[in-house]
Amino acid sequence: MKLALVTDAWLPQVNGVVTTLVELVKEMQAAGHQVEVIQPSLFRTRPCPGYAGIDLAISPRKELARRLGEFQPDAIHLATEGPLGWAGRGYCLRNKLAFTTAFHTKFPEIVNAAIRVPVSWGYAVMRHFHAPSSGVMVPTQSVLRMLEQRGFRNLRAWTHGCDTTLFHYHAVPPVYEPLGELSRPLSLFVGRVSYEKNIGAFLDMVFPGTKVVCGVGPVEAQLRQKYPHVRWVGLLPRDELARLFAAADVFVFPSHADTFGLVMVEAMACGTPVAAFPVDGPLEVLGRPREDGRGSLGGAMDEDLQKAAYAALTSPRHEARARALDFSWAHATRLFTNFLVPARGTPQGQGFVTELSSGS
Repeated sequence: MKLALVTDAWLPQVNGVVTTLVELVKEMQAAGHQVEVIQPSLFRTRPCPGYAGIDLAISPRKELARRLGEFQPDAIHLATEGPLGWAGRGYCLRNKLAFTTAFHTKFPEIVNAAIRVPVSWGYAVMRHFHAPSSGVMVPTQSVLRMLEQRGFRNLRAWTHGCDTTLFHYHAVPPVYEPLGELSRPLSLFVGRVSYEKNIGAFLDMVFPGTKVVCGVGPVEAQLRQKYPHVRWVGLLPRDELARLFAAADVFVFPSHADTFGLVMVEAMACGTPVAAFPVDGPLEVLGRPREDGRGSLGGAMDEDLQKAAYAALTSPRHEARARALDFSWAHATRLFTNFLVPARGTPQGQGFVTELSSGS
């Protein structure tokens, strides 16, 4: 199968969407499929306002049409709702081609946090973008239900995975040498240092030991100034990130806006339990109860983040690893390929799954 993957999020960007798409492409290519990734570096770009490090394609319509016309894909997936996603949508509608989309990010909440645009306006735009899609892939059941309530249709319950070989298990947190010996417990945040991540809830939390933040973003400078005692490590390569995950005693995920939160699974794969609010992403990732019925496997959720962090410290590291093993890229990719639809001909993907599964 020839798949055209149109995305505004791609390397060298560092975020969960990019990680997900890179892993999907690897899995699909290993299964024998041909994947053409149409991404910003193939076009003239400009920085996304307010988000240094994220470049957006400028006027991509003509070049995107040329690439799709030459490639003649069997299936088209629009992964994001940025300039390339909109250009791909327009191309498909003009040429009467079926396509699928994905809902990775709660952009309405992000825009609301940054410039106070009403969330309802943002979802109206998103609903319009996804309306012609033959299947909107959604990473969690709770986000799917939320989108249903907001009038979205053709939703498909998807999931994400984790490279449990790269993020390998440590029964005891090792010392992360670049930071040296730190006061324990070591509580860690990994992610974009941005408006919507609610990092202040973590940094303001009264908690012993050392807080570490890994990531960069538009509010990093002001937070570094406000919280000088926090250890800030910037961006790390993924193999180095695995070492940092393993060194933590608890991974704190303060976001209310993430649709999944892949970093939680990566932390748990290393044995580090997670503390989070009981919202969309954590409800999925920490949704498996412990065998004794007392709390979640791999961490803790609470409306009081401090309480969740203390509870997570008591969660056995082997249980965090066990929960991470529930998430595989192979399974996520099988779901993804089965949700794809033929760009031409058979509606709604009927008769397409067999072809996809065969690796043809």
